[in-house]
Amino acid sequence: MLISWLHLISLAAYLGSVVGLWCIVVPALSAVRDHEGQLILLARSLKYYNPFQTAALGVLVLSGAFQLTELKAAYRELFIKELGVTLGWKLILSFVLIVFSTYQSMAVGHRFVRRYEAGESFSPQEFQAVTRKLKITTLTILLLAVVTLWLGVQLRGR
Repeated sequence: MLISWLHLISLAAYLGSVVGLWCIVVPALSAVRDHEGQLILLARSLKYYNPFQTAALGVLVLSGAFQLTELKAAYRELFIKELGVTLGWKLILSFVLIVFSTYQSMAVGHRFVRRYEAGESFSPQEFQAVTRKLKITTLTILLLAVVTLWLGVQLRGR
């Protein structure tokens, strides 16, 4: 029971962070007119977003794995027959979601923050490239998360 609550809380934290990036940070970047202000806002936002998102996803994956073990014990020999296809798709989508989240957090976000904190300058074109990557990955992550969540609900309903 505790693992189920931990899974739900980490799901809410993970989805909340991704939705917050999309609904708060991205529009706020458009509201800031000067380039330096946009850089400061994005660097400060990502400095908190990246570890929070990564930690929430880690807890989500681990708590999901624990629940899967409990589910397998409950179904025993019927496990694959009853849950195999749905579970297979959920695991595949979860893996792709983890890849996109890690790419967004480490390859885009963390790299941007490190460069900014090191005092490197960003041209407006470089900044646009970073924000475009963030927008694309955020939408992809949200889509994958919704489908993965739906598959998880289907598994629980059985």
